[in-house]
Amino acid sequence: MNGVEQANQLLHKMWADYIKVNPQAQKIFNLLSQNGETVENDHIALRTFNHPQLGIKSLAAPFLKQGFALAGDYFFSEKKLYAQHFQHPDPRLPKIFISELELEKVSPYIQEIVANCIYQIDEKSIQDEHFSLSGRHWNINYSTYQKLAAESEYASWVYAFGFRPNHFTVSVNKLKHLTELHRLNSYLKDQGIRLNSSGGEIKGTPAELLEQSSTMANEIQWQFSDGVYSIPACYYEFAKRYSMNTGELYQGFIAKSADKIFESTNRA
Repeated sequence: MNGVEQANQLLHKMWADYIKVNPQAQKIFNLLSQNGETVENDHIALRTFNHPQLGIKSLAAPFLKQGFALAGDYFFSEKKLYAQHFQHPDPRLPKIFISELELEKVSPYIQEIVANCIYQIDEKSIQDEHFSLSGRHWNINYSTYQKLAAESEYASWVYAFGFRPNHFTVSVNKLKHLTELHRLNSYLKDQGIRLNSSGGEIKGTPAELLEQSSTMANEIQWQFSDGVYSIPACYYEFAKRYSMNTGELYQGFIAKSADKIFESTNRA
């Protein structure tokens, strides 16, 4: 099996895991497909912590083996995040966007909770090629989740869900009819889909070569050690890319836009 086949196999498994916690994404995929659209994925996003035993490198390792290469890095100072994105030479494969919480910049409380969580992960699990969809490796309680969320929504999300796709992204460039992001957004809202309006429904501009929008994460019933609670899970993103002076589509990301997209998992 070559790298592209391995990558596609892993990506299919990631999608299956993703729609378990975000069934709305499957609904949107089906709606677009039934309307004659070609739904292709622009990128997949993963979240982690920059712990010495973990970090972006651990989640990226299987993709690097499959032929992906580092193509850009990004800083989000307000949210204390750092991210990298990876691309494959085969343009049919989506980009992989991996972010990590910079633990040295957060409170001792978050550092302690994260260290305890990571202590519970079997090191062999981190080496597994399916680690990016392995979920949570530790017990969780709702009161800790709330305390984490008060400082960092990002930390609370990884605490609750572990390692799995945070979002998939529809490539608006590949759509046949809803080829403008504002038209796609209007269509989704007509279907009762709630969009992320932080910083405006559309983040970025044609001049910046990238426009993005996203749903707000659906709330799901999630099991904690002290009960079942409704929390935001995953969201679906939509991206339209524009041509650079070379005539090729821009393939990177805009930090200030991505900063607002991260808020798609914020509690209402």
